[in-house]
Amino acid sequence: MYSDSIKHVFFDLDHTLWDFDRNSLLAYEKIFEELGISVSVSDFLTVYAPINQKYWKLYREEQVDSISLRRGRLQETFKAFDVFFSLDKIDLIADLYIDYLPNNSYLLDGAMELLAYLAPKYQLHIITNGFREVQAKKLERARIAHFFETVTDSEAVGVKKPNQLIFEHALKAANACLNESLMIGDNFEADILGADAMGLKTICYNYHKDDIPKVFLQVSDLSTIKRYL
Repeated sequence: MYSDSIKHVFFDLDHTLWDFDRNSLLAYEKIFEELGISVSVSDFLTVYAPINQKYWKLYREEQVDSISLRRGRLQETFKAFDVFFSLDKIDLIADLYIDYLPNNSYLLDGAMELLAYLAPKYQLHIITNGFREVQAKKLERARIAHFFETVTDSEAVGVKKPNQLIFEHALKAANACLNESLMIGDNFEADILGADAMGLKTICYNYHKDDIPKVFLQVSDLSTIKRYL
């Protein structure tokens, strides 16, 4: 469908290639054990997941800063278990999480195979709202950094997806034209609507099984993307 016109493929990282949920579980298991936190990690993450998504949405919309993101998602989750920690301990948990998270390197099913399939045919790139140092470690430790010509992160650009400026920055860094570029991501608002508004073609990897308009091309597993590229 897109193979004849596309030269550059831009990927989101978390929940698109990198298995954020599995790697996050491993990071929190280590933290809870080290700090003697008695809350069940699996129960914690069930509550944490939607709260984390909410805070990332606020962060994308510039309604909270990175410190409020890191603190707020933890404080609100622990509150659901009637557990209250000092701000110093919340900051310690947040710091350990940022340290430990990129040490885990699981990719989503089919991610490595997809990249190996695409790399000989297209120039591949990353556009991420994650923090620069953390995302770089994820790419290196998952052994996929070599696939990507450029990595554009919101911390360096100063704005986050879906802001068009981050897509403009990524296109310029890649020396890519709009009509030759495709964005693949899991977040409909940030990745798909943001890229579409900019004029990029899109494929939504609907990891979260969201109800999105049928006008947008979506897949439920990464291997299906090969049909279109």
